[in-house]
Amino acid sequence: MSTMPKSLFWTRTDTAGAEHALVDDGQGLAARGSQLAVDPIPYTCRYQLATDPEWATVRCEVEAEGSGWLRSVRLERAADRWRVTTTEQGDLDAALTAAGHPPVGLPGTDDPDRLAAALDVDLGGSALFNALPVRRLGLPAAPADVPHRIVVAWVLVPSLVVVPAEQVYTPLGPGGVRFTSDTFTADIDLDADRYVRRYPGLAERIDPR
Repeated sequence: MSTMPKSLFWTRTDTAGAEHALVDDGQGLAARGSQLAVDPIPYTCRYQLATDPEWATVRCEVEAEGSGWLRSVRLERAADRWRVTTTEQGDLDAALTAAGHPPVGLPGTDDPDRLAAALDVDLGGSALFNALPVRRLGLPAAPADVPHRIVVAWVLVPSLVVVPAEQVYTPLGPGGVRFTSDTFTADIDLDADRYVRRYPGLAERIDPR
């Protein structure tokens, strides 16, 4: 990733935090970025992402770090299967317990085959990753109010546990999509390049002055 023509910055609206991503979308997407957040405990999350030309994810590497712990997960998709590898230093569960939160267990997944239907990765707390299904499915140029149901490989933060998750994207016209997962729904505003501008309940883009 030698050139990074776009720099995107979001401030979190659900908690104290932010996300900064550098992206090259000349042929698919190559991106690297970082998140900062204080909930459930303060952490930094760094990621690298690569898709094929059709915007289906082929590789995603995520590292999360806080006081006394460091975790990483790597997801690679080939021949319709996912390979998931993880590392861990320190003890995130101990840090969570000390802060009054329940433990989360080990990062990654014990059964990558559960992710077989996923073509996209969704990173918890990130506004960038919504661009993957939006671009891959050709939204919001698709007919309005027609829902598109997908399965994603959802990477929870800061645990980096990976689970399959069903999501629905419904085009609302040129500037937006409706995102639904379980009982959660948000109407997401998009810019001309189809990156998130405003995601109610999660994040809002901050542009340079």
